[in-house]
Amino acid sequence: MKLDQTDFQILQCLMGNSRIQWKDLGEQIHMTGQAVGNRIKKLEENGVIKAYSLIIDEMKLGLTFTAFVITHMKTANHDSFIRFINDRNEVVEAHRISGEGCYHLKIKVKSQEQLNLFLNKLLNHANYSLNLSIQEIKQHNPLTAALQ
Repeated sequence: MKLDQTDFQILQCLMGNSRIQWKDLGEQIHMTGQAVGNRIKKLEENGVIKAYSLIIDEMKLGLTFTAFVITHMKTANHDSFIRFINDRNEVVEAHRISGEGCYHLKIKVKSQEQLNLFLNKLLNHANYSLNLSIQEIKQHNPLTAALQ
């Protein structure tokens, strides 16, 4: 699906407030609510819009530690490792990477003890190097990058 400027306008509005009424969104971009709804349905059907979500203040949930883990696999078979990270709620992102290491994991935990428990279990699958975040500087939506 090729996106046009109107699609990008709709996506930007939805990123700001995914609960906006189609009629109100239409007024912002000079379309009818029904036309906006049709466009949104098409974006959903084509997988451009995969889901709607909330942005939550992780600190208020007690998730005070953010760790970035680069894994170095012990074996060429990664299936059990992939099952392990998919089963772990602490792993909020996982990427297979090129360069140094095999996978890059983003971990969110409430305590250093919880992080240590995770890392001890990780050693059954891979060695690792660890970086702790001391401050989040920037987080933005990928739509911003697509508009360049």
